[in-house]
Amino acid sequence: MSRVGKNPVSLPQGVSASLTGQDLKVKGPKGELALVVHPAVDVTIEGTEIKVAPKNAERQTRALWATMQRRITNMVVGVKDGYEKNLEIEGVGYRCALQGSDLVLQLGFSHEVRYAVPKGISIVVDKQTSVKISGIDKEKVGQVAAEIRGYKPPEPYKGKGIRYVGEYIVRKEGKKK
Repeated sequence: MSRVGKNPVSLPQGVSASLTGQDLKVKGPKGELALVVHPAVDVTIEGTEIKVAPKNAERQTRALWATMQRRITNMVVGVKDGYEKNLEIEGVGYRCALQGSDLVLQLGFSHEVRYAVPKGISIVVDKQTSVKISGIDKEKVGQVAAEIRGYKPPEPYKGKGIRYVGEYIVRKEGKKK
């Protein structure tokens, strides 16, 4: 039995959920999110709780049970508080700036890298070397942060590149004479 899936998702004050067929919509102060629930899982709304249950005892169904419960929890937290990822850019001459709805990165290439900010995501550049990505969809915030980091991941010798704030980079020793 799933230890995660059997826990009901509680709806905090100001957050409401509606279920029509397999479509679940969660609405809160920050916005609204929708999810199509997998057909192998039953979802019921009872008062201020959303309960998720498997339809049978198959292995895949039990795995989807916990996955759906977690995704619903992430939706509830997202519409109430939102999610945020912070990136830092390290390296001589490496910097970023916002130009309209594009994030412009200068990462030591012969050209600047332009990243079009997707709808539902807000990016704030505090300094030229720090980027704050925020939104209500946890998956989308994480995906945008991973795509930006993917342009120049931190390298192990000098640590230059784009990294998450607080990420530890295992450093290698350079060549010896």
